[in-house]
Amino acid sequence: MPDRKTAPPIADAVNFDLKLKQADRYTLRNGVEVYAVNAGAEEVLSIEWVFFAGNWQEEQNLVAATTNFLLRNGTSTKTAFQINEHFEYYGAYLNRGCYNETATITLHCLNKHVQELLPVVKELITDSVLPQQELDIYKQNMKQRLKVNLKKSDFVAGRLIDVYLFGEEHPYGKYSRAEDFDALNREQLLQFYEQYYKQGKFILFVAGKLPESLPAILDQHFGDLPNRDNTKPAITAIPALEKKYRVSNDVKGVQGSIRLARPFPNRHHPDFMKVMVLNSLFGGFFGSRLMSNIREDKGYTYGIHSYLQNHVHQSAWMISTEAGKDVCEAAIAEVYKEMQLLREELVDDEELLLVRNYMIGSILGDLDGPFQIINRWKNLALNNLKENYFYDSIQTIKTISAAELQELANRYLQPEAFYELVVI
Repeated sequence: MPDRKTAPPIADAVNFDLKLKQADRYTLRNGVEVYAVNAGAEEVLSIEWVFFAGNWQEEQNLVAATTNFLLRNGTSTKTAFQINEHFEYYGAYLNRGCYNETATITLHCLNKHVQELLPVVKELITDSVLPQQELDIYKQNMKQRLKVNLKKSDFVAGRLIDVYLFGEEHPYGKYSRAEDFDALNREQLLQFYEQYYKQGKFILFVAGKLPESLPAILDQHFGDLPNRDNTKPAITAIPALEKKYRVSNDVKGVQGSIRLARPFPNRHHPDFMKVMVLNSLFGGFFGSRLMSNIREDKGYTYGIHSYLQNHVHQSAWMISTEAGKDVCEAAIAEVYKEMQLLREELVDDEELLLVRNYMIGSILGDLDGPFQIINRWKNLALNNLKENYFYDSIQTIKTISAAELQELANRYLQPEAFYELVVI
């Protein structure tokens, strides 16, 4: 009989021996890479087509995002309604998304229906017509949404800080205007679709309880696509010369959106893993220095956090919060104060253990189930990282010293390196 009077011992997550479930890797006959995680108890699976068709590839603003959105809005044989009805009939969910470097189509379904669904997905990839009527509706809706969002200080701050960090012509710094939507035309979209979907390079990520025949099924439907690498080379960022900005967006606004950010290298830099630990300590979780000071002690905000942007070519270290407009400057001063403390004082063992346990526990949660595991593999693949990056990250979390964190703080947490923006 279990002892229900004695609590089980508490184990530190830092002592766990985490393993990343191996992904099966194979290629279709056209050279398309497939990463597959066969796991889970339920009869479901996900398939994600990742095309190198993000805004990095576009010549005109919004072409990549608009093309991706319209993929499921009509083919030469099916209307948008018929496409949606087909997936709903089989209880499946089809989504698409466009990002800086990549664009995706994602299918979640019962594994017994995969044969009925994949031909329609292929039709979207090879025979979408991007109807003019659907484009007109999209432009109208997006312009209305933009008009509403431009009244929000946090939306404006998010746009502007990326411009300061990378430059308005850089893919990471571009943002949408009403006239950009007006300038979209169907011919541009069809040309982009032809080059980066019908002819473009893609990778497949599949996870769930996978049928034994799935490799053959995928090869049958997608092994004959061109899979040509049309990706553009890296683009140099041109950051702004001025570092401090105060923007009035709404004269009646009572809240200010604060963004502090500095450029930072990508995941291949030797300091990246270590800075992830420093970032967690600084502002990366609810028990961080910034939350304890600016939310819990000062009460300036409901929440403040810091993070490294999830970009492939180059990144940025960002601190983000909203505060009453009368305390915005005080909140910024406290952020710099916490930077100074990390530069001048060693973190104690208890706080460092808390951060280690939080980070290892978060990774453990991210490995809960096949869909989360395949996301880990996708992150490695799209960032051109080896499998040992996962284990090196865990080792860094477990072993980084207080002295190393202080050294990193002195290297990177210098106020003069940060762009400073307040939008009210």
